[in-house]
Amino acid sequence: MRRKPKSNLTRAVDVIVIASALFLVGYVIHKVDTVMIYDWHWDFLWNYILRWDEEQQSYKPNLLLKGLTATFGLVIWSMLLASIIGIVMGIMRTSSRIFFRTVSRLYVEFIRNMPPVVFIFVFFFFLSSQFVPLLGIDRISVDASPTTIAILEILLGPKELFANAISGILCLALFEGAYITEIIRAGIQSIDKGQSEAGNSIGLSRFQTLRWIVFPQAVRKVIPPLTGQFITLIKDSSILALISIQELTFLAQEVAYSTQYVFEVWLFVAGVYFCICYSLAFLFTKLEKRSRRIYQS
Repeated sequence: MRRKPKSNLTRAVDVIVIASALFLVGYVIHKVDTVMIYDWHWDFLWNYILRWDEEQQSYKPNLLLKGLTATFGLVIWSMLLASIIGIVMGIMRTSSRIFFRTVSRLYVEFIRNMPPVVFIFVFFFFLSSQFVPLLGIDRISVDASPTTIAILEILLGPKELFANAISGILCLALFEGAYITEIIRAGIQSIDKGQSEAGNSIGLSRFQTLRWIVFPQAVRKVIPPLTGQFITLIKDSSILALISIQELTFLAQEVAYSTQYVFEVWLFVAGVYFCICYSLAFLFTKLEKRSRRIYQS
């Protein structure tokens, strides 16, 4: 399918928007320099991204890079767990049984109508004190073999913080899972009821109809909002800094307090989040357009 070229009006609007954004950025920088008379220091950031190891004679990740790595780990595991929760709860939201619908709706309404910070605090202290000890995380970090600990450190970070990392992942997954539940529910309900009736007419059970007929069609419709939720999850992961999870925002806060270069640190962190989220949004948009062309051809 041939792509329709942009009109002159669309091009002009794009140019105006980009020019306005550049002008706004320049104006803010000008005001900071002239009104606040702030002396910028950017050279120190490099030392907090990479540090020189005298023993191994090589560069090693420092606080900001470690925080970024931890953020990616938290986001990936949280998204996987949130997707599982969202799919299960989304199917329950469309169930014909009132018990399943009630349980899933209570979960969604409870999460969506609670401030994220309050939810994170309440569930973190509950999970870290009640649920996580049942998993035996503290024993694993002590009794596990060096190979197992090395693998877990790659997946979860330092072994001393296994319990905190898992608590943070569970909190974030439960919070984001409520929104994914609604995305899955909307995707399933967007499929024409005639599809389900056709499955029933050929002798398929409700589960078989959902698995082989409804769900494959719903997946194509829920992928765009799911990608948007993934980007939102990256930004929401910064909330975990409030419960001392050592991700990018928490470690950036430590660097800002220790160096007193608050503007530089937070502008750098904002730029990192922007680059990650914008790059993913651009990539997902390209993939969505490509899959649409393949589907329509």
